[in-house]
Amino acid sequence: MAGKISEGSADLDENSEINVTPFIDVMLVLLIIFMVAAPLATVDMKVDLPQSVAKPAPRDDKPVFVTLKADLSLAIGNEETAREAFVSELNRITNGNKEIRVLLRADRLVDYGELMTVMNLIQSAGYGKIALVGLEAAPDR
Repeated sequence: MAGKISEGSADLDENSEINVTPFIDVMLVLLIIFMVAAPLATVDMKVDLPQSVAKPAPRDDKPVFVTLKADLSLAIGNEETAREAFVSELNRITNGNKEIRVLLRADRLVDYGELMTVMNLIQSAGYGKIALVGLEAAPDR
C-alpha cells in the first residue's frame, strides 16, 4: 500500500495509483528477447538430407594442368603447346590414362567461348574428368 504525504497533516493518506514502471521494464525486456529469438527459430526450408559415407576424392600426386593464357595460347604443365599438337601432347603427358583428372585454368581475360572450346578439345581427346581451377578469395562484406 502506498502512502501520500500531505503538508500539515501527520497522518498518511492511502494512494490508489499503481506504479507501472517495473511492469513496462519487464515487458520491454521480454519484447527484446522475443525479437532476438524469433529469427533464430524460423527455418526457411526444411530439408531432410541423407547422410553420406563417401570419402573425399584423393588428390593426384602429379596433377595435369592445362593453361589457357590471355593471348589464347595453350600450355600443358609449364610447356606451351600448339593446338594442332595438343591432343598428342596431352596423351604423352598422361601416358594415355583417360581416367586422370585434367585441371583447366584460364586467364581472367579469356572469353567464355574460348574456354568452352578448350574444354571440348579435352573432352574430344577422351578425358572426361575436367576441373576448373580458380583462386580462393574471402567473400566481400
